Amino acid sequence: MEKHLTQYQTVCFNLNGKDVERTVDVRASLTDLLRNDFRQTSVKKGCEVGECGACNVLIDGEAFNSCIYLAVWAEGKKVRTLEGLLGPNGELSDIQQAFVDESAIQCGFCSPGFILTAVEILESGKAYTDEELRKLLSGHLCRCTGYENILRAVKKTMYRRLGRELPQE
Repeated sequence: MEKHLTQYQTVCFNLNGKDVERTVDVRASLTDLLRNDFRQTSVKKGCEVGECGACNVLIDGEAFNSCIYLAVWAEGKKVRTLEGLLGPNGELSDIQQAFVDESAIQCGFCSPGFILTAVEILESGKAYTDEELRKLLSGHLCRCTGYENILRAVKKTMYRRLGRELPQE
């Protein structure tokens, strides 16, 4: 008779500014850990193969598809989810508000992933062209908006953070 042994490992990381620790199955995805153990419901389960971007989180400031990132790889890392962008009284961050203002949200399923990628883009402090922004946002699938409102929300926030006037189109 064959024995099936599941291996577990304790992982310690920082989640949205708070140090956390969990023992996880070494095969578990970061998506599953964040959703099941920490109730980070902004991390969506979409394709589960790293194609749609719905599960996107920031790990040490870089956007990753958490569905193909093992939970144990988060050891010692700083993980940010959409929940970590809210202000102390639940107020929206500037990029979240821009998504609302620009009607870049319809069903909302893809929004957390897009917003976290936008955070990575915005925190670089660089000015990107529309073409560059499209490429940087291309790891996400949206079935509702046609992407233009999303692009506009990111672009307006980028210009605002850089202290520049948005060019007239």
